[in-house]
Amino acid sequence: MTSSQLRAFLAVARHRGFSAAARALGVTQPTLTTQVQALEREHNVELFHRRGRRLELSETAQQLLPIVQNIAELELDALNLLVNSGVLHVGHLRVGAVGPFHVIEMVDAYRARYPKVELSIKLGNSAQSLADLENYVTDVAVLANFTDDARFVSAPYADHALVLFAHVGHPFASRASVRLEELAGQPMLMREQGSTTRLALEKVLQQAGVKPQIVMEIGSREALREAVARGLGLGTVSEAEFIPDPRIRMVRIEGDPASTRTFVYCLAERRDSRLVASFMEVAKRRP
Repeated sequence: MTSSQLRAFLAVARHRGFSAAARALGVTQPTLTTQVQALEREHNVELFHRRGRRLELSETAQQLLPIVQNIAELELDALNLLVNSGVLHVGHLRVGAVGPFHVIEMVDAYRARYPKVELSIKLGNSAQSLADLENYVTDVAVLANFTDDARFVSAPYADHALVLFAHVGHPFASRASVRLEELAGQPMLMREQGSTTRLALEKVLQQAGVKPQIVMEIGSREALREAVARGLGLGTVSEAEFIPDPRIRMVRIEGDPASTRTFVYCLAERRDSRLVASFMEVAKRRP
C-alpha cells in the first residue's frame, strides 16, 4: 500500500468516477485506474461497484474512506508545519452551499486570511450538501436550515428576515411594508416543498390563520424572480438574497415575523482538522 494508491482511492471516492478523479489529481485515467486496481489486488478487496454510469463505494471502501481522509489531513498538517511553521499556506478546501449569497461572503473573508489555500464551491440543495459532507466530497457546507444530526456540528452565521417582492404594478409595490394579515387571499408564488424560505413563511401564516392563494410552486430563486417580474403573483425571499430589478419592488412584512438562519456545517469527526477548523473559525468571526 502506497501513498499514491491511497490518494487515488480518495480522489475516486470523492468524485465518484475515475475520469473526474484523474483530472483532479492531474494524472491520466489509466494511471489512476492502475493505482486503484493495484490496491485492490494487493489486499484482495473490491473498493468500487459500477451501477450503470454511477460508481458506488463497497462496504470495505466506506470503512476505509474516513481513515484515508484522516491520513490526507495529517499529511497536509505536517506539510504546513514543516514548510510554514504551522501556518495554513497549502491545501484545498471544498465548500458546499445551497446558494451563492453567504458562501461568497465567507470565501472572501477566508481568502483574506488564508490567501494560499485553494477553494472550490459546489452548489446543491440541503440534502445533497449534507450527503456530500458525509461522503467527503466537501469539507464544509453552508446551509439555511438546522439539523440536530449527531454526525455533524454546526455554527450559526447570520439571520435574515423574509421579505416580499412584487411586480411594480402590484398595489403592494408602492408601500414600504404590509401586515401579515393582508396576505390573505393574495396570489403567491412559492418555492418547492421543503424549501427553508417556504417553511419559515408557512409557519407564521399558519400561526396567524392567514391563507394566501398559492398559484404556483417554483423550484429556483431565478425562476421565482422572473415569474414575479411578469406579474404572476407575490414572491418571498431572504432579505440577503433579494436582487434589485426595475420590474419588481421589495416589500417588508411588518415586524419581520419570518426569518431564516444560515449555518456552517462540518462532519463531527473532522471538526479538529486544521483546514476545516480554519473555515469554521473565520465564519464565526463574521463582522
